[in-house]
Amino acid sequence: MTLPTPSAAAPLNEVTDASVDKAPAPTPQGGESRSPGRLAWKRFKRDRTGLVSACIVIFFFVIALAAPLIAKVYGKDPYTTYASAHPELLDAFSYPAGPNGGMSGDFWFGIEPQLGRDVFTFLLYAIRTSLGIAVAATLLTAFIGIVVGITAGYLGGRTDYFIGRLIDILLSFPSTLFFIAFMPVIYGLFVAPDENIPTWLRALALILVLSAFGWASLARLLRGQVLGLREREFVEAAKVTGASSRRIIFKELLPNLWTPIIIQTTLMLPAFVTAEAGLAFLGVGMIDPTPDWGVMIQRGAQFYTEDLTFMLFPGLSMVIFVLAFNLLGDSVRDALDPKSRR
Repeated sequence: MTLPTPSAAAPLNEVTDASVDKAPAPTPQGGESRSPGRLAWKRFKRDRTGLVSACIVIFFFVIALAAPLIAKVYGKDPYTTYASAHPELLDAFSYPAGPNGGMSGDFWFGIEPQLGRDVFTFLLYAIRTSLGIAVAATLLTAFIGIVVGITAGYLGGRTDYFIGRLIDILLSFPSTLFFIAFMPVIYGLFVAPDENIPTWLRALALILVLSAFGWASLARLLRGQVLGLREREFVEAAKVTGASSRRIIFKELLPNLWTPIIIQTTLMLPAFVTAEAGLAFLGVGMIDPTPDWGVMIQRGAQFYTEDLTFMLFPGLSMVIFVLAFNLLGDSVRDALDPKSRR
């Protein structure tokens, strides 16, 4: 019987050691959560203020989308003057006869002074109108700001100079004054002075005017970001490999700009809500009988000394929405950019 020599056993040990060295290391359990998106979501979930604000904002958008369905189940609409068929709803001075603005089981938020419209359904459709215009203006503004900002930062030279001066001019305008001045001009392009302005044209004009004066700040921010990114190594490497400008913008630059875009957009929408309501209050935006936050506040301002209820619900709901969305914007900023945490 022949015993194995040490030299014969050595290769076996070498193979065993090599196989152990080459074995893949176990994946850490939290490896998947290290992506930027998952880390941001994890930070956001720890922010109770952000979560509560998000729930409030989602609630308002659900209300806006489901307004026709809710009104149908409720059994009323925002245009019918219920006091015409039931004069007892108003007193001798055309104010709600019941307490708290006429609130009852039939009219949950009461009725409007003089006309006797249902406040609850009017508010539902007002939220729908105001948020619809603000969302459309925000999307169009973000699109223009992204295109102009990236173009100026990437091309540089004279293009950057002229766009930069245009941004400076727009930012120097007193926006509210120009909103009031330009609205009649836009209406006059489509409708004769002696004709009624259709609701769709008022909404479209609001979206265009808000977007025309709102994109400059986002474009300036993105221009500065692109000026820094285009000198980075990964962009230079893409140019050396012969990548087209389109590929560089969409594959290299744009993915690094989503954080400022999202943050600015979340702060832009509530600003447009208040701007749209302000224009309606001044009579150059949406007008009665179209339900709108600004229209309700403007109507309520005529009766608040005698009946505060009609002004209370639209004013309180708009303040809650704008405050919740601003807090949500702050929470999103802190989640995406921890260095900016308060």
